[in-house]
Amino acid sequence: MALLRSRAAARPAIDLGRVDRAVAALELVEPVFKTCPWEPRDLVITGLRQWLRCCGAALRDGRMIGMPSHAVDEAWHGLILCTERYADFCAAAYGRFLHHRPDGSGSGTAEPVERQLGRTVVAWSLVARPGERCVLWDLDTVVGVAEPWGVCAHQIAAVESELARLAAG
Repeated sequence: MALLRSRAAARPAIDLGRVDRAVAALELVEPVFKTCPWEPRDLVITGLRQWLRCCGAALRDGRMIGMPSHAVDEAWHGLILCTERYADFCAAAYGRFLHHRPDGSGSGTAEPVERQLGRTVVAWSLVARPGERCVLWDLDTVVGVAEPWGVCAHQIAAVESELARLAAG
């Protein structure tokens, strides 16, 4: 899980275009994948980039989102351990450091992972390019993670249906 709430109201708003450019420019060096052996690596990289874009959208709302992929989580851990690179990326993308809170600490209240994952689906709806498929939902199954995480199709459909209903007024 990622804690995505602003600690200072005076911080500038998150610009999703800026996030997108920083994610695209991020160089993912070999040490990022030390504990992420799954292949094809390009798919894991796509998932990590999609996750980092979702984080930008969630930061705007100050909410916690859930991590839908164990493989992407391991790659994110590897990126975090490249501390200077990660700090520079966070500054460029978000204008602040994005903390990783795997236990949900700092969120105020504990809540079900399904709810956090539902907010990840919402975040994806805000950053997805036209026609872009989200690989995060079933990436673990595709790359062969022994105990895959993910978001089931009916949960994605329910969130997307509710978003459409709200957009329609």
